[in-house]
Amino acid sequence: MNHTVDGAWAAKPKLREFARRADAMPTTVGVSRHVFATIPLPVGIELNLKLEGLTPGGSIKDKAAKEMLEAAISSGAITSGSIILESTSGNLGIALARRCAELGLPFHAVIDPNASLDAVGAMRAAGADITLVDKPDAQGGFLGTRLEKVHELCARDARYYWTDQYGNPANPRAHEKTTAPEIADSFEHIDSIYIGFGTGGTGSGVGRFMKRHRPNTKIIAIDAEGSVTFGGKPGKRHIPGLGTSQRPTNCDVTVIDDLQMVSEADAIVACRWLAKRRGLLLGGSTGSVIAGTVQHRRRRMTDQAAVCVGISPDSGEKYLSTIFNDRWVLEHFGSDPIVRGASEELEV
Repeated sequence: MNHTVDGAWAAKPKLREFARRADAMPTTVGVSRHVFATIPLPVGIELNLKLEGLTPGGSIKDKAAKEMLEAAISSGAITSGSIILESTSGNLGIALARRCAELGLPFHAVIDPNASLDAVGAMRAAGADITLVDKPDAQGGFLGTRLEKVHELCARDARYYWTDQYGNPANPRAHEKTTAPEIADSFEHIDSIYIGFGTGGTGSGVGRFMKRHRPNTKIIAIDAEGSVTFGGKPGKRHIPGLGTSQRPTNCDVTVIDDLQMVSEADAIVACRWLAKRRGLLLGGSTGSVIAGTVQHRRRRMTDQAAVCVGISPDSGEKYLSTIFNDRWVLEHFGSDPIVRGASEELEV
C-alpha cells in the first residue's frame, strides 16, 4: 500500500507512525495459500480441504480483515485517531485485533455468548476491548442485538469506524483476489466447491471468481440449521461461524448452485471424527462443510470421480472448550454426537 503523507501528517509524530505502519502491513496473510488435506469420505469421493487455519490469525478472516482495513485507510475513512469496531463471534475479531495491533489502532469487538472463551482471550491478548451482548434478537440469535450495540457505539463516539463484515464489499473482494485464485491455481478442473456461508464473504467472493473463470464449477453453499440466511426457519444455534439471524448484504445468492443445510450435531460429529480418525483439529464451520459435503453427495451426486474442494475456515484450538469438550456437548446436544464422533466411519 502507498499512502501519501502530506505536510500536516509529517508534522505530527503519531500520524507519521500510523502512515509507516499502514505502509508496512504485510502483503501476504500466511502460509496456507496452497495447503490442502485430502479427506476420503464415505460417499466414494475425496474432498480436497483447503486449510485456512494456517494464517497468522488462525482463520480465513485474516484476508477479509486486511482487505477491509486497507480499503478504509486508502479512502481516508480510517485515520490515526480511529477506533475500529466490529460485531463478531470470534474469528474476524481475532483477525482485526491483530491487524489493529500492527497499525497501532484500538479495536473494539461486540460479541455474544456463542463466542468461545479461547477466541475472546485471543482478542484480549491483542489488546481488544470487548462488549458482550446477551439478549437474543427477534429471530432467537444475537446478530440483531450485536448490530444494535454497534450502531449505539457509533452514534456515541465519532471516532468509531465500523468495518461491517456483513455489508462491506471489501469482504468478498478479499476472496475474489486471494482464496479463489489459490484454489483455481491448484486444480486444473473442479466439479464442486463446498463453502460455509456466514457473512457470505468467502462464498460470494469465490463464487464470483469461479463464475467468470470456471463457469462449470458448481458452488455449493453450506449453512447451519436455524439460520435464516437462505429463508430457513430461525432456531437457536450454539456454534459460531455459520448461519445468521438476518441475511447479510454480502450474501450473493446468484453465485450459488445448490444449498445444503447441516445440523450442529452433525457438524460436531464431523469435527470429532476428523480429530480422532484423521488427526486434524479443525473448527465448527469445517465440520459443517465435511458433513454437508457427505449429505449433498448422497442427495444429488453419483460421480465418484468428481474433483471436489472444501474450504476449512479455521483450526480447532478455539473449540476445545466447546465442540471437543464432552461436558459441553452433553449439555447442549446429548451423548449422540460423542458416540458418532468416535466411530471408525463418518456417520452424518
